[in-house]
Amino acid sequence: MCRLLRLYEDHLAVRYAPRTVEHYLGQLRPFLTWIEERGFRLTEVKPRDLLTYQTELFAFRRADGRPYSAAYQANRLVVLKHLFRFLYRAGAILYDPAADLELPRLEKRLPRVVLTVAEAKRVIEAPDTKTPHGLRDRAILETLYATGIRVSELGNLTLYDVDTEERVLRIVLGKGRKDRNVPLTRAATAAIESYLAKARPKLQAGRKTRFLFLQDRGGKLDRGTAARIVSRRAAEAGIKKHVTPHTFRHTVATHLLKGRADIRHIQALLGHASLATTQRYTRVEVSDLRQVVERAHPRGR
Repeated sequence: MCRLLRLYEDHLAVRYAPRTVEHYLGQLRPFLTWIEERGFRLTEVKPRDLLTYQTELFAFRRADGRPYSAAYQANRLVVLKHLFRFLYRAGAILYDPAADLELPRLEKRLPRVVLTVAEAKRVIEAPDTKTPHGLRDRAILETLYATGIRVSELGNLTLYDVDTEERVLRIVLGKGRKDRNVPLTRAATAAIESYLAKARPKLQAGRKTRFLFLQDRGGKLDRGTAARIVSRRAAEAGIKKHVTPHTFRHTVATHLLKGRADIRHIQALLGHASLATTQRYTRVEVSDLRQVVERAHPRGR
C-alpha cells in the first residue's frame, strides 16, 4: 500500500500546488486507517466497502454531537474517487470501485460577506501611507480589490510579475497550475509604485528576495500575515463584518457584475476553471430588489 500511496502522492505533486496535495492526503488518511482496522489492503477495496464507509461517514458526529456538513462528507468522497481513478488508470487495480459512488448534493451558497463600494474604499484607505507598513498594506489592499486574486497568488507574486507601465499583473501557476494576466487599476498601480520606491527597500532589510510583497526583515508574505493585515485594516476602518483577503475576491466579482461586466470576463479575471463557479455571484442584491419593488409594485410607492 505504501508504494501505491507514494505513486499517488507523486501524481498529486506534479499536478497541484503543495497546499492542495496536503488537503488531498489529509482527507485520505481517515479512510486508510478505516481499511487497516478492517484488515484489507487498498487493492482489495470493493464497491460495497466504499458504500459502508460512506454510510459510516454520514453517521460521524462532531464533539458537540452535531453532524458534519454535506461539504465535509463530499470532500472525503471526492478524494476517494480521485485516488481509485488514478489507481485504475495506472493499472494497479482491475476496475474502479468508486466509479458509481454518489456524492451528496451540495447547496450552492452565496458568499456571506461582501463589502459595499464605500466599505471597500474605507478599508483600502485605512493604512497610514507615511510609514513603510502603511504603504505595503495600501498596495496589498489595492491589488486585492483591483484583481480579486487569491491570497496564495498574492504571496507568490514576484517583482517580475508586475508591469506598472502596462498596468498588468501576471499570475504564474495559479490554482490548477494555470497562468493568467490580469489588469491593474490606476489606483493599484500607483500604490504598488509607491510601495516599491519608498517601502519595500526598508522592509527588505538588505536581504535579496524576488517576492513583491514582504513581511518584516524581507520574509515572503504568507497567508496568515495577509489575513491579519486585511483584518486589522478593516477594524481600523470601523467595518463590523468579518473581512478576509477572500472577501475582496467576492467583492470584486459582485461589484463588477453590478457594473454590468460580462460574466465570462469576470471568470477570466478570477481564474475560475468553470463558469458555474463564477455564476454564483449573479445574485440579486436585496437593495436592487427593493428598488424594483418600490418602483413596480402597486403598493410599493
